[in-house]
Order: sequence, then C-alpha cells, then structure tokens
Amino acid sequence: MPGRRNAIYALTSGCLLAGLFTGRAAFFSIGFLLLVLLLVAWLWAWLSVRGISLGRFTRARRSQVGRTFTEAFRVLNRAWLPKLWLDVRDHSDLPGHRAGQVIPPLNPRRDHTWTVETPCRVRGEFTLGPLTLTGGDPFGMFTITRHINATERMIVYPATVPVEDFFLPSGLLSGGEAQRQLTHQTTTNAAGVREYVPGDSINRVHWRSTARRGKLIVKEFEVDPLVDIWLFVDFSSQSLVEEPGIQRVGRTGTVLPGGYLLPPSTEEYAVVIAASLAQYFLELERSLGFAAYVPHREVYQPERGTRQTTHIMETLAVARSLSNHSLQEMLALEAPGFARGTTLIIVTASLDARWVAEAQVLMRRGIRPVGVLIDPSSFGAAPAPDELRGLLHLARIPTLTIRKGDNLSSALRQRPFL
Repeated sequence: MPGRRNAIYALTSGCLLAGLFTGRAAFFSIGFLLLVLLLVAWLWAWLSVRGISLGRFTRARRSQVGRTFTEAFRVLNRAWLPKLWLDVRDHSDLPGHRAGQVIPPLNPRRDHTWTVETPCRVRGEFTLGPLTLTGGDPFGMFTITRHINATERMIVYPATVPVEDFFLPSGLLSGGEAQRQLTHQTTTNAAGVREYVPGDSINRVHWRSTARRGKLIVKEFEVDPLVDIWLFVDFSSQSLVEEPGIQRVGRTGTVLPGGYLLPPSTEEYAVVIAASLAQYFLELERSLGFAAYVPHREVYQPERGTRQTTHIMETLAVARSLSNHSLQEMLALEAPGFARGTTLIIVTASLDARWVAEAQVLMRRGIRPVGVLIDPSSFGAAPAPDELRGLLHLARIPTLTIRKGDNLSSALRQRPFL
C-alpha cells in the first residue's frame, strides 16, 4: 500500500509540475483528478471502520486447565456503505487464544460471525481484549485502524485429579456451640421441629408431630459434628524447586506446560494437589478452611459449598511461590486461627526442619497435622528429604511423599508414612 500510494503522489506531483512548465490544462486536470482519487480513497478507508458493531460473547469467563474455552464473535455493518474487507485483531493475553480474523465483503445491515475454541493449558488470570479493527479503500492505498479498548477478565482454574480417598487422623470434637449450628441440609442430627414453610422438602416432615398438632411440622437439623479441615499450602520462595529452562507467562506469571502433562515445578504440583484435595473434601460436604501466602495472605474460614470452592480455585489460579515468609513463620502466624480438634493438611516442598517443630507445637494444642511432602530432590538441585522424613516420623506426623512424575490420584490415596 505505501508503494502504491507513493506512486500516486509522484504522478500527481509530476502532472502539476508539467502543467506549470507547459501551461497545458490536461496536466492540471489529471493532477487534480489524482488528488480527488487520493481524497476519496482516504475517506473510504476512514468510513470502512465506522458504523461497525463488534461483539464478543462467552458462556462463562471461567474455565479450567484441560478444558476448552469457547468464544463467539459477531461483526455487524450498520452503515450504508459496504465493507470490502475488515481485519479484526484480538490482543488477549490468554496463551494460545487466536481470535482474530479477516472479514470478507460485508454488505449494509449484514453480519459475520465466527467461533474460537481455545484449549486451556495454563492456569491464571487473563484479559480478553482489547481489539483492533482495520479497514481500507478499494484502491488499496490507505488503511485505517480503530482501537476497541473494551476488556474482560477471564480466569483459568488449575487442573484437578480425582481423589478417591485421603487419610485423615481422628480428630477431637470441640463440642459446645460448634455442634449447635442449624443447617438447611438434611443431616443425621435432628435438632428439633418447627412449622412448615413454603419451600421445605416433603422428606423433612415429622409425621407424628403433624398428626398430633393437625398441621404440617418439619424437622430441623444441625451441622454434623465433624472436625474442621484446614488446607495449608506453602508458596514460600525458599520452597520452590523447578527444572532449569522452565518458561512462564510473561516471564513472571504461571508456568507454561511445555511438553509435560504437569510442569516440573514444585509450585505447580502444590497447586494441583491443593485444588484436588479442596474439591474432594467440599464434594463430601466437609467444612474446609484454606490458608496460603500467594504471595499476599489469603485465608478462608472453614465453610462448605460451591462458594468456598470458587474462592480457593481463584486463589490457586494465580498463586506464585514468591512469599518471603518461611513455612515455619506462616504456621506460627496462622496458628491462633486453628481451633482445637482441627485437622491441618500441610502441602509443602520445604526441607526446613523448623516447620516440623512448629507442627509439634500445634499438636500439643490438640491440632492434628498431616503432611503432603513434595519431594524437591525429584525435581533436581535439592537434597533427599530423608532427614525431614525421619523428623516427621519421630513427631508422629502422618506424611505422604509426592515425587515428580507420580500419578497424583494414586499417590494421594496411599497410606501415609508414619
């Protein structure tokens, strides 16, 4: 296009100069005609990106590693002038998302739609958009670009593996008010009866009380007297071990998978293990708390349901091993928030013996720790964890050991080392 446009500039200048030197009107007519052509071409190019509606549609702005993210686009020509061609460029930072397309000729009041399916391979928070729309004139001399700065947030949850079973030590029930919380769910603990209100399930009707009082009476239930579970994930920078040459999104983001099913980084193993355990316990309707420094502090008090799942998954999606706090320091900081009888699952790759001593302090308070140790020596550049495993054995802390390349479903189902 620049070459073609420069040729017209040169030809116009030559005609005008020839008219000045020769005095012939024909040269001036040709020169002015070429000037009009340039003006019409520029105006056409400017109008080519005006009167356009461009929309992008997604069913959900959440996905998960291993799933496919689907996005639909629609370009509508609302102007009276046909669009000879349009180039839509998408500047989303979701890895592998190629949503741009060259639009064929578009008549007035016509639209063009297309769908893009992107396999989600990297966890994290990403931005959909902005977009740029480029059009030109029929003579191929000018292009005009229009920037559409609208953006949307999109989050990709980490991958999870199915967990069939996970060992938990027997906990001590704290009793008191912790066992007197009413719930809308049906449990094995009936707390009393009350009058029926619209929306109550028929299986909650207490028929003896209904027959005696002559009106519908339903049962109320308490939360099951099960101990709370806390999931404590170590994202300290001292614990991070990964293979050399590993690549990240934007150099500082989450790990790109490369040719591995699971990237060779203790950070990624910790994320997948934590996400899988969280999903497992919450599907069992257990009360689960969560604590991690990712690197900022994220703590969610024990809760059931999908809202807790969403909180934990969103945190793990962007978690990075950048915290300056060691695991021992993080346990000491969060210890006051753990109630007596709590089961504390610690996911870490740290070989620092000080966190074992802190876990023993928690045991004396009636808290039952369980270790999930990601063996850093299997990722290279770290000593074997034999000494730490010996300390955990002496402290009688049940511990699972996960190594690089392990089948995580099978590894989490195994009986812990004690």
